[in-house]
Amino acid sequence: MSNVALDTLKTAKKVIGAKQTARAVEKGLALKVYLAQDADRRVIAPLMETCRRNQIPIETGATMGELGKACGIEVGAASVAIVKEQQ
Repeated sequence: MSNVALDTLKTAKKVIGAKQTARAVEKGLALKVYLAQDADRRVIAPLMETCRRNQIPIETGATMGELGKACGIEVGAASVAIVKEQQ
């Protein structure tokens, strides 16, 4: 994953973590989902299927640590979703 993509996460409206990401996808709020390449497959496999079913683009390649750092948190993140701005 490019540094540009990770930089986008710093300022974008987002939700962090598998449960929050899944909820955003199911509610139709997610625009794009980032999945950590080193996340537990049991955690992200259902999320990948939910994204495919809802036609949400998925980007992989970053580690959990890289996603967490890009989001400004001190722990790793299995997933992050860029979400729509709500009026």
